[in-house]
Amino acid sequence: MPHPNRRSVLAAFAALGAASTMPAGLAVAADQPRRLTVARRTLDVLGRPASVFGIVDDHGLPGVVLSAGERFAVDLDNQASEATSIHWHGQTPPPQLDGISETGYVAPLAAAELRPFDFAPRPGTHWMHSHHELQEQNLMTAPLIVRSNEDELADVQDVTVILNDFSFRDPAQIFAELTGGAGMDHGSMQGMDHSAMSMDSMPSMAGMDLNDVEYDAFLANDRTLADPFVVTTERNGRVRLRLINGAASTAFWIDLGGVQATAVAVDGNDITAVTGSRFPLAQAQRLDLILDVPAGTVVPVFAQREGDRARTGLVLAAPGAKIGKLPAEADAVAGPLDMAFEASLSAVSGLTVKPADVRHSVMLTGTMAPYSWTLDDKTWANRRKLEVSAGQRVELEFMNHSMMAHPMHLHGHHFQIVSINGKALSGAMRDTIMVPSMGTVVVAFDADNPGRWLYHCHNLYHMMTGMMSELVYV
Repeated sequence: MPHPNRRSVLAAFAALGAASTMPAGLAVAADQPRRLTVARRTLDVLGRPASVFGIVDDHGLPGVVLSAGERFAVDLDNQASEATSIHWHGQTPPPQLDGISETGYVAPLAAAELRPFDFAPRPGTHWMHSHHELQEQNLMTAPLIVRSNEDELADVQDVTVILNDFSFRDPAQIFAELTGGAGMDHGSMQGMDHSAMSMDSMPSMAGMDLNDVEYDAFLANDRTLADPFVVTTERNGRVRLRLINGAASTAFWIDLGGVQATAVAVDGNDITAVTGSRFPLAQAQRLDLILDVPAGTVVPVFAQREGDRARTGLVLAAPGAKIGKLPAEADAVAGPLDMAFEASLSAVSGLTVKPADVRHSVMLTGTMAPYSWTLDDKTWANRRKLEVSAGQRVELEFMNHSMMAHPMHLHGHHFQIVSINGKALSGAMRDTIMVPSMGTVVVAFDADNPGRWLYHCHNLYHMMTGMMSELVYV
């Protein structure tokens, strides 16, 4: 059956409730829309076949790379044989184009449905992922790169890498093991049986809970270190490495083995340059590094799971350089991610200096046993909505009252980090911030995109048990 034309699909999309707020000119986009297809695929992991998802363009490549000035004009085609919702993480479109269904603007994308999206994208390193049930764990993730004018002029080789955690188990089985068999409804904790759960069964370090799930592998662009993703460097050996943590439940340390790199952006936002060889990367965060690969050399880039020796990674190799075997485990266990790097960052273009008009405090609450994660001790089903007004400068205080760090993401906005554990700063602009165990982080943003917007922990299993709420304004 042929696909419907774009105009008819736009009309159908409007019928879902978006007509009153659809941006002017959407139905007559100047650019020919790109096609992104969601489908099943078979991936070889450690010599075994695995059925996973993919989000690919017309050439079969994952995700999308937009040129400077190009609109995000995309037809999303669901060929996955089940409903889905794809969130454009890091983008700030009107709320009905955010790609999610929880706030009621649109229904999930049905199997065999095609849906158009068209908006002016935000430059930088971003990504796309399912916001439907547990599909993100099954690799329904892909890069979303929007190049800037400066990128187009730079004499540097662009390399994008998305990191994932992988299990041969069905994600529903993982969730059931964590929760004792409770259903997934973004928050209903009724009827859970946690009698089989034990704190002793959960990895911890110095009293902190670090990892919820034991995985079979960790992937960099779908590959393990047994057969790593290898990039042969070009020109002068200078690389812009765009790292995306697309893992469902895993935070990584990016380790260059002593090779120095310059961090130039986080979550798609430019920062004052910071040089180092080891960087933290929480779930959903992005990190852009500039580094040189001299002639004849190889630079392994490792992503090691916090609280573990397990790692994945890629190889940057100068032409003709010999690549040796890279062990899948580091020599030592990596400690928990800390806030030292975050505290050192400053935005190139931060918010204008002005006092906050409103401040909301949110408690991050929950425990590993019973497996219950909430905001203000409330699940999504009985959430406390945060209300603000358009035009306000808003501060959100995230107070973590749990023994686990939580990467907190706000849809539709980018915010500036203005305080970490009580110390004021003018930090980076981000859309996802890790709030450390028993710590507090304050972020600020301008309420310039009215609507209903999710904010949640970006550990998938925390979100699915109830660690999600919404910010609302008109």
